[in-house]
Amino acid sequence: MGLSEALGRVAARHAHVLVAEVPGHWVTRAAVERHVLARGWRLALSPGDADILAVCGPPPPHLVEPLHRLWEQMPGPRARIEVESPQGVLPALVAAEEELLDLTRQRADSRDRSPDQAGTGHVDPGEHHAQERHAPHGRAGHDTAHPASERRCGGGQQGGAAHEPQADHGTDANSAETQKGTHRGGPRHDAHGHVGHHEPPPGSGEPADDGGRGHGDHGHVGHGGMDMAPGGIPLASGGEDRDGLEMDLLQLRLGPVLAYWPAGLVLRCTLQGDVIVEAETSLIAADDPTAAAERRYAPEELRRFAARRCDNAASLLGLAAWGDAASRARRMRDALLFTDDPDGSELHRLRRMVGRSWWLRWSLRRVGPLDAQYLAHRGLPATMTGDVRDRLLAMLDRAAHSIAGQQPTGPSLGVPVDAIPDLVRGWDLATARLIVASLDLDPLAADREANHV
Repeated sequence: MGLSEALGRVAARHAHVLVAEVPGHWVTRAAVERHVLARGWRLALSPGDADILAVCGPPPPHLVEPLHRLWEQMPGPRARIEVESPQGVLPALVAAEEELLDLTRQRADSRDRSPDQAGTGHVDPGEHHAQERHAPHGRAGHDTAHPASERRCGGGQQGGAAHEPQADHGTDANSAETQKGTHRGGPRHDAHGHVGHHEPPPGSGEPADDGGRGHGDHGHVGHGGMDMAPGGIPLASGGEDRDGLEMDLLQLRLGPVLAYWPAGLVLRCTLQGDVIVEAETSLIAADDPTAAAERRYAPEELRRFAARRCDNAASLLGLAAWGDAASRARRMRDALLFTDDPDGSELHRLRRMVGRSWWLRWSLRRVGPLDAQYLAHRGLPATMTGDVRDRLLAMLDRAAHSIAGQQPTGPSLGVPVDAIPDLVRGWDLATARLIVASLDLDPLAADREANHV
């Protein structure tokens, strides 16, 4: 056995897997995450950190190009697998490991790649960490780092960067025409990052460029003959601030494939600094025949409903950089999906731990508050009342009630796509991601909403 083969086998034992969920296939994604961690592998947060791209479900046409761009950004040796069901996870992971160890195939893949595609693809000026420090009182420069950061679904792995989003900025701007349900939220006068108790702190997060991957087609016009998108990374354009000064405006897209992000959701943002002043959403919806309109759940479906709440809670806790709590939520999700254990005691312990956390209360307090009057005006469920922390506790409560056999209450669990821009406008990117994660989106409900916008 040569040195290359020996090193390859060592690397394959610690492979990093980038999981890309096709809308409507979140159970398959959960199964992939479960088996990846059981093998001692890790879940990657960005293409540059990944050895394996695991596509969960058959991708619809609108998702083919974003997935291809993710694949282009992955360094070699690399492997790509498509998992269509939870039953196909183990054979797919075995095939991925064999592909990583196939030196002949990896050398051929390296030769076939263009210089621009080699390594991490597009130039990455800096990763954006989604658990950026949040100052709960809106004081700039009074940041605090959350403890126990972890990699995406890393099962309690702790490190300095819990989030390195691979937000698929690689899709062309024109692809919005092929996606469903586009809605725009315009700028408001209080959305320029000025400090105040009722406004998001400008120092609560760093500007997220997410690697600037594939921003080459945002329609920026050359300025004095200068390339406005060098290396595919768009430069900022000018826009007026409320003080009458010209501020830089930057176009940025989050999704449709991004860690801790609803599958298929695309959020196009206009930024002044790191503050969202304008937003537009679209959704790549899944063609799922099970997306019926009824809101009654059979007992086994109540378990899946509770598992989805735990999955959403794990994403929010991961964004908040509380790795231990996120791992507990994932274990509850997996137990509800893949075992017959009806015991909800672990979930109750998680609920108490989250509710008693002083630093979670401090860091998420007054982040994304919504009152009952606003929710009623927008036709949103009353379960969204409060701030991000309140909504996190509410989703854990709904999971516990479902395990106990209680039917979900409320007119609908779906959040219309056109409501999201108003919810994130005026906040910095890191806070906006926390707000979206706190909405407790049901994938099928989201798909149904997309058909009506």
